[in-house]
Amino acid sequence: MLQTAEDIQRLNERITHAGAFVDRLRTELAKVLVGQHYMVDRLLVGLLASGHILLEGVPGLAKTLTIKSLSKAINARFSRIQFTPDMLPADVVGTMIYNQQENRFLVRKGPIFAHFVLADEINRAPAKVQSALLEAMQERQVTIGEQSYELEEPFLVLATQNPLEQEGTYPLPEAQQDRFMLKVVVDYPRREEEQLILRQQTQQVALPAVQPVVAIREIMDARVLVRSVYMDEKIEQYILDLVTATRRPDQYGLGQLKPLLSYGGSPRASINLALAAKAMAFLQHRGYVLPDDVRSLAADVLRHRVGLTYEAEAENISVEEIIRQVLGAVRVP
Repeated sequence: MLQTAEDIQRLNERITHAGAFVDRLRTELAKVLVGQHYMVDRLLVGLLASGHILLEGVPGLAKTLTIKSLSKAINARFSRIQFTPDMLPADVVGTMIYNQQENRFLVRKGPIFAHFVLADEINRAPAKVQSALLEAMQERQVTIGEQSYELEEPFLVLATQNPLEQEGTYPLPEAQQDRFMLKVVVDYPRREEEQLILRQQTQQVALPAVQPVVAIREIMDARVLVRSVYMDEKIEQYILDLVTATRRPDQYGLGQLKPLLSYGGSPRASINLALAAKAMAFLQHRGYVLPDDVRSLAADVLRHRVGLTYEAEAENISVEEIIRQVLGAVRVP
């Protein structure tokens, strides 16, 4: 564990040097993206912390464009799966096909075998397809027939949900949502940003091409360095307090929340919040975590890990409001 200011200073210098690719990446993405800095930062956090991301937002907010552009900028293989109610697990992971000429079965790998997998409208696929995808996410491998195949790193699943239509959908169970490091709510662009998008889409014949500016090796090296970002014990205690407050709010002077919460964040919430905070510090070229790093990511880590009771729904209280109250009540170190 780092204990001296000199140790942290040396780590700062290493991260500043190793994280130089972050600025190149953001500059390259800005060629085709207007705004959406919040979403881009969360995608980079997931990439650096090796965590999958669930994106929720209405259509037309550049979710697919952002993910595709990010994969091009690091020269990674990109795969898009449009989930539908008639899909089978084999449509995701692959299957065995009989070859008559060779008189044997051959493996045909599915679209899951890519670095970036966009699972578009994941809640439109039935449970067995969702389970096949989530198993690959957790185990980082796929079994086809009797053979298991490891998925090449970096492996990142970015699933989208459309919050508008619930007809013909299969909502992800809470236990499966917990597999995602972050649930990011993508909002509309600001008015001036939308004006730039309007001009870009109506005046330009084609968007500029995104060029590879980062090697996959740089991403893998950065992942190792992210783990070494210094986190003070007070920050660790702060993370534990935030997560515990969603389980036992009365211990933190939030007794009014107890009848509104059916369950709180799991230990995976604490782990993911710590890892995400370290990745955010790396993106800021820092070798140490600040409380603001934790606070900025708390909603993304917790919003799909906190369950509301019928009483909360009847009173029209949202998860976002619960998290705001928790952040306001827990003492910041």
